[in-house]
Amino acid sequence: MNALEKYFEKLLWNSRLMVLAAVVSSLLLSLLLFAITAIDVVSLISHAGDYISATAEAKKTLKIEMVAHTVGAVDGFLLATILLIFSLGLYELFISDIDEAKNNARSSKVLVINSLDDLKAKLAKVILMILVVTFFEVSLSMTFVNALDLVYFSFGILMVSLALYFGSKSSH
Repeated sequence: MNALEKYFEKLLWNSRLMVLAAVVSSLLLSLLLFAITAIDVVSLISHAGDYISATAEAKKTLKIEMVAHTVGAVDGFLLATILLIFSLGLYELFISDIDEAKNNARSSKVLVINSLDDLKAKLAKVILMILVVTFFEVSLSMTFVNALDLVYFSFGILMVSLALYFGSKSSH
């Protein structure tokens, strides 16, 4: 029974390597999203000339569109960052410490994950930032028909502010 138990425990311990599928997939998605967003940024910059040569009326529309695309790019980079943090965190929690990060004096402690709660807290902060950026992006295209629309918008700003406040308090 001892040999069977030892074999089972070894099998059980090595099953943690299944997490590598999530690590590699998240890393590849992160790289893909970084590349796609960078291409979008280059495209946005290449259209800057359209803004310069536009009429005053067209500039208003182009400005709102360019700011919305810029905010969308920030959103894309934040999502890519979430996937990167998730990938590194899973690797550190289930597979092994990342020696390069621990041995490098210049490395930041931002990506060092010590527990699932630590990983969840780091991911929650980046997700909160994505929600703030998305709220800002949506608010650029809002039109206010009556006073109640303005009240709802103000309430949304209050909720975002409270989320940011409590998010910063949770790290202290």
